Amino acid sequence: MSIEKTGSAVWQGGLKDGKGSVSTQSGVIQEVPYSFAKRFEGESGSNPEELIGAAHASCYSMALSMVLGEAGLTAERIATEAKVALEEVDGGFAITRIHLSTVASIPGADQAAFKDAAEKAKAGCPVSKLFNAEISLDARLEG
Repeated sequence: MSIEKTGSAVWQGGLKDGKGSVSTQSGVIQEVPYSFAKRFEGESGSNPEELIGAAHASCYSMALSMVLGEAGLTAERIATEAKVALEEVDGGFAITRIHLSTVASIPGADQAAFKDAAEKAKAGCPVSKLFNAEISLDARLEG
């Protein structure tokens, strides 16, 4: 099976004085503005790193749900945050690490089974497989 989805961006102008917009095929994100100041100077607005973080957090949560299901468990709730680090490296910038934090409420799960499922999901998540960055994880079971 092969599935293709599209994200797109338009950029106008130079690096520091230019501006752009980002959109998704579904239209959920439609011409959301981004710029150098939004990415590097803390100006409010979107940037590639937060979009990568949202994609990774959503993919990881789905992967964890799948692994739990394979173990006969169903989560009431999985909440995941992906913190993406963009750092200056060798005169350029690179995403050097992503830290996943997930909190889940899973009836009947014990800590050992949850931790095992969380690690399997981190390794098996399609977005995790995409990155060469270090990907760390904190996984906490509620209740």
